[in-house]
Amino acid sequence: MKQLTKAEEEIMQILWQLEKANVKSIIKHFPEPKPAYNTVSTIVRILESKGFVNYEKQGKGHIYFPIVKKQDYSNQSLNKLVDNYFQGSFKSMVSFFVKKNDMSTKELEAILKEINKK
Repeated sequence: MKQLTKAEEEIMQILWQLEKANVKSIIKHFPEPKPAYNTVSTIVRILESKGFVNYEKQGKGHIYFPIVKKQDYSNQSLNKLVDNYFQGSFKSMVSFFVKKNDMSTKELEAILKEINKK
């Protein structure tokens, strides 16, 4: 699976939320200042060429929808992060975030409970 740019990921986040949308609807979900129509349209077509988005014709326009699930992309991105920055060790990643974010004992216990559910 290909990696997304920040702009592509922003649009995918909106499409994952909306499930189906035309370019105008996508733009409505951006904060001010909103991007230009042509910019969003171009990025959506790039997402289509990368295999993240497909469309169905509706009148003269297109309704876009994600074909890559958010969870699948999240898993791939997290694995890449762990591989690239923590030598493939989730333990090292968790240790890093515990040290840098000054986590409380309660937060750590909640994380352990989630891990133990698996």
